[in-house]
Amino acid sequence: MTCSATHVTEQIRARGFRLTQPRMAILNVLYEAGGHLTPTEIFEHLHPKLPHVSEPTIYRNLDFLRLNGFVRATPTGNGRLEYEIVGHPHHHLRCQDCGTEIEIEHSLLQPLYERLEQSTGYRLTETHHTFLGYCPRCKPKGE
Repeated sequence: MTCSATHVTEQIRARGFRLTQPRMAILNVLYEAGGHLTPTEIFEHLHPKLPHVSEPTIYRNLDFLRLNGFVRATPTGNGRLEYEIVGHPHHHLRCQDCGTEIEIEHSLLQPLYERLEQSTGYRLTETHHTFLGYCPRCKPKGE
């Protein structure tokens, strides 16, 4: 098991939750992927190693991990959710044409978060967003 996945599994145990085989396997798949995966992609990675784990089991465990702050779900813009292990605050820019994705630091958006909170009175709790657009290679010429 990797350092980050080990850290999360220690947090799960420290909070009194069971560390089941599917939970541990999901965390390992997410960590090894190094990015976002859909529940179906997680299932496809796990099925050869754990054929007894069903896709509904993956969904239930992802919900548990998300609700308890161990993984983050991100809308992809096409109605799907992708999951990743919670780490440093960051956001993504994703090309709608080729799918290229880059990570951007939260510090770039922190002033916007603060202005939104001050002007609306809301306390923002979501600190992870994926912005959709066109990368330099795919954007229409002349823009």
